[in-house]
Amino acid sequence: MDGKMLARLGALVFVGVAITATAIEALRGDETVPPAAAPVAERGPTEPLRMILRRCRDMGEVAVRDHVCLHAWAENRDRFLKQDRAQASESNAPDTMTIEDPIRKESMVTDAPLPPEAR
Repeated sequence: MDGKMLARLGALVFVGVAITATAIEALRGDETVPPAAAPVAERGPTEPLRMILRRCRDMGEVAVRDHVCLHAWAENRDRFLKQDRAQASESNAPDTMTIEDPIRKESMVTDAPLPPEAR
């Protein structure tokens, strides 16, 4: 048997298997079983927040300028990170900052307020 004949035989076997699998799947019919209903768990206090977040998701880009959505996102972020709002607003950072001068090789303490991202 030469190479061409072997390739033709392999292709014929492949097509036969594909046709057989298609026929079996077509004859099977609709035996789909509906999925079991998931048990509904008590959502608790997060259910109103979830509804607001879904509404904000459906609003699209307009939600970025909506103060209700901004508040809901902040509350969801704090809940996800397990932060208390009081702890998040307080900062234990000092009110002064030390500036290192690379040219003079000395440090200088300033009373200038820290930028918000440094707190």
